[in-house]
Amino acid sequence: MFPTEFEFVLPKGYLDGEGNLHRHGLMRLATAADEVMPLRDPRVKANPAYATVIILSRVITQLGVLEDVTPVVIEGLFACDLNYLYQFYRQINELETELSSSTVDEPMIESFNSAIPTETAQLEVG
Repeated sequence: MFPTEFEFVLPKGYLDGEGNLHRHGLMRLATAADEVMPLRDPRVKANPAYATVIILSRVITQLGVLEDVTPVVIEGLFACDLNYLYQFYRQINELETELSSSTVDEPMIESFNSAIPTETAQLEVG
């Protein structure tokens, strides 16, 4: 068996409405549904970049002590944390090498490339 969930620590962290900081979390491997289902969402149809928000909310299974990681939580992340999670997502799902030579349109990548700088952080998957 191979690992399907990976721990991460956000560079800054998510500040909830009560001022609590949430930095430690878990992200699971993405499924085809995680990539396809957001395309049906009206928010994605209006703004394709929003697919990233929905996809991350589907694959992050834990963030601090939050009960749920919703699109609203992802919207509230600092830009550096969003970029970190995007890069982490790509790394654990092994998308870097597979998509670099591919011509397949992939919603997460397409929408994110237009919204986030190309600089990446060094990540270690544990």
